Amino acid sequence: MPIYEYKGVDRGGGNRDGIVDADSPREARSKLRDQGVMVTDLNISAISAQATNLEDQGSAKRVGGWKRVIQMERGIKGDSSLPIYTRQLATLVRSGIPLAQGLTALIEQVEHKDIEVIFRDIREQVTRGKSFGEALEMHPKLFDDLFVNMIKAGEASGNLDDVLVRLADYRVKQQRLNSRVKTALIYPAIMLTVGAAVVIFLVNVVVPKLVTIAKSRGQELPWMTKLLDVTSTFMQNNLLWIIIVIFGAWIFWRYVALAQPGVRLWWDGMKLRMPILGSLFKKQIVSRFAVTMSTLLRSGVTVLESLDIVKKVLNNKLMENVIDDVRGRILEGADIATPLKKSGVFPPVVGYMVAVGEQTGQLDEMLERIAEAYEEEIESTTTRALAVLEPVMIVLLAFVVGFIVISVMLPILQTSSVVGGP
Repeated sequence: MPIYEYKGVDRGGGNRDGIVDADSPREARSKLRDQGVMVTDLNISAISAQATNLEDQGSAKRVGGWKRVIQMERGIKGDSSLPIYTRQLATLVRSGIPLAQGLTALIEQVEHKDIEVIFRDIREQVTRGKSFGEALEMHPKLFDDLFVNMIKAGEASGNLDDVLVRLADYRVKQQRLNSRVKTALIYPAIMLTVGAAVVIFLVNVVVPKLVTIAKSRGQELPWMTKLLDVTSTFMQNNLLWIIIVIFGAWIFWRYVALAQPGVRLWWDGMKLRMPILGSLFKKQIVSRFAVTMSTLLRSGVTVLESLDIVKKVLNNKLMENVIDDVRGRILEGADIATPLKKSGVFPPVVGYMVAVGEQTGQLDEMLERIAEAYEEEIESTTTRALAVLEPVMIVLLAFVVGFIVISVMLPILQTSSVVGGP
């Protein structure tokens, strides 16, 4: 059933807008008329139209086609309210309410219009006989492979409510983990921004005036002042080009260079070897690996399928190669722990704990313990990183500003010594 977006006027003369599902525009207008809304504009939702086209084209083209729905789903891919909706749906399903009715109840609580459209389309697909996992698969920007495969496993095992709860817990843990890492990066980013703004202001506004005064007196400038003068002149004459080059370099690096497997592998490895922050990034990846693998295994997903999903979640080419190697060794008959130990990327303690989990048949529980331990380490590492980064950033900023101040003050001091001389 298509979903329409409308604008109209209610009986009180107020403006109304929203969405409504109907088989045709005429039925949509009739429904809204019964609700006391006079429709002034009615269009089929972009997500609904795309879903209809993809369904006509067949499932083989569905995921690829959905990659084109960027404008509608760009802002909801990482929607922070998704764990809440997932937990609410779990409660409804656990209470014995049919899935379609549970989705209807959930739709009434959704505040984000685009997410409401997606849930309405999912409900429509479920009502027409598709499984919940297949319906979610049509919206990959909001529901990733991990989410879809866990739902399919939950449906197959009859534990959909438990899987939904695990998914909600998993999303909350990931949001908490990401926020901790971002916290460690906020302070350096602010310091760099403020420092760059101060330097640009001094070089482009203060320095030229003071250097002009010194030159007007016919005074020989010190080498530091000359260097600062050349830099200031270059920035004033080429500021626009500097911005364009920096922005162009970033675009090239982000969308061209990193698209090359070799460059991406080198960069991802470099991030893990960075001083101060490298340890934090590595612990974040290990924690994400452990909690994701544990969640998938507990939901009934096989080890090989779990590894395929986990490597996409890690977002690190070096780690992806390690997971591919682990998967290949398993296909050859090896265990998981041995290639993890030999990788040189995962800490040895992780390999030993995974080995114990495999031997005792409690791999999911052992992975969960690893995740909990590393979450605590991430918190302490974040604190230590902030404690180190703060003085480092202050020293660097003080060095740059100090160089500028000294370069400006030297001509003034020389003039004062000449004037005050015998």
